[in-house]
Amino acid sequence: MGAEKKAVPPIDPGVRMGHVHLKVADLERAIKFYRDVLGFEVTQQMGDQAAFLSAGGYHHHIALNTWESLGGPPPPFGTTGLYHHAIVYPSRAALADALRRLIAAGIGLEGAADHGVSQSLYLRDPDGNGVELYVDRPKDAWPRTPDGKLAMFTRHLDLRALMGELPAGEANELPTTRDL
Repeated sequence: MGAEKKAVPPIDPGVRMGHVHLKVADLERAIKFYRDVLGFEVTQQMGDQAAFLSAGGYHHHIALNTWESLGGPPPPFGTTGLYHHAIVYPSRAALADALRRLIAAGIGLEGAADHGVSQSLYLRDPDGNGVELYVDRPKDAWPRTPDGKLAMFTRHLDLRALMGELPAGEANELPTTRDL
């Protein structure tokens, strides 16, 4: 008989994930994506080596640096590392605005999904890092099994319906919305 494992208490429910720090090949190219396409604000820049970006005046949600990666290629497929980092939007309308920004910048999606608990857009940044843009559903609307356990799934996300969250006329101004 093996020794019984002592139950480890769960992590404090007040713990949350902090910022993501990404190695990039070209700092200006990465800043243009996160600032000019997604809309984050640069809070500090350290020459051509590092930049810190945020939403809403926080010190930083995203850090970018070239300390070990200047001019480097993305990691090859099939290796370990970051699968994607996720950016949470406060509403479907805000996520629709993110999709509008991507379309306007000519940035394609790798996928879009409804997970029951959230609705997500998947893409790559200029350095090949996976990026998920998503909005959570209210916790009381999350799918559950009859015994109350979480029952997430992956289904098609209707991008046209998402674009319908934009103020009248904004989605129609984009010629590429026909491809959604």
